[in-house]
Amino acid sequence: MNEAILLVEDDHHIHEMVSTHMKREGYTITSAFDGDEAISLFSKGNYDLVILDLMLPTSNGLDVLQTIRNESMLPILIMSAKGSDLDKALGLGFGADDYIAKPFSLIEMTARVRAALRRSKQYSQTALNQEEQIIEIGDLKINSANFSVIKEGQELNLTAKEFQILSLLATNPNRVFTKGQLFENVWKEANYGDDNIINVHIRRLKGKIEEDPSSPTYIKTIWGIGYKIEVGK
Repeated sequence: MNEAILLVEDDHHIHEMVSTHMKREGYTITSAFDGDEAISLFSKGNYDLVILDLMLPTSNGLDVLQTIRNESMLPILIMSAKGSDLDKALGLGFGADDYIAKPFSLIEMTARVRAALRRSKQYSQTALNQEEQIIEIGDLKINSANFSVIKEGQELNLTAKEFQILSLLATNPNRVFTKGQLFENVWKEANYGDDNIINVHIRRLKGKIEEDPSSPTYIKTIWGIGYKIEVGK
């Protein structure tokens, strides 16, 4: 296995518990106990996944999340005692791939880590095997080979999940995807999350690609059903 994980948690008891367990599962663990240390270690190391607490001394978890996401599509699993829908929405909106609320079981932690790593590998392998394909819809140019989106000559800063949602809709124009279908196609997990996860990602995606997100040109909401990209009408 030997995947490398950056574990960022300031509570030494929780940190030791998670670190010991994940090492037993075959992962290599690098430890950070505050936000500044996490950012420093990330810039110097090569990791397959980050497990990140939100409540940290020095730079907080959302600052760390933004810093990592601005430089990498590395899968990020948030763990935090802050388990409200707002906190989950913030974390996912800033680019996290998954969220686990304290207290949690180590079995659940391991399952979520494995799922995130599996999705990341599948996504990377698709990129390696895929010839360059550019889909043009309006002012958008979606490149499935290098995962870039260009609008009016400017590259948009999309997260991996935002790109996957946009790419799925763009390669299936006029098809309506339910929130459940979007989750299954992008996260590769059935019945894994609630609608709020999709809502947050769609809202963030619209904010990046639409001139007026309240009156979208690209992503259309089909109330009570789901979403689609409408072309040729």
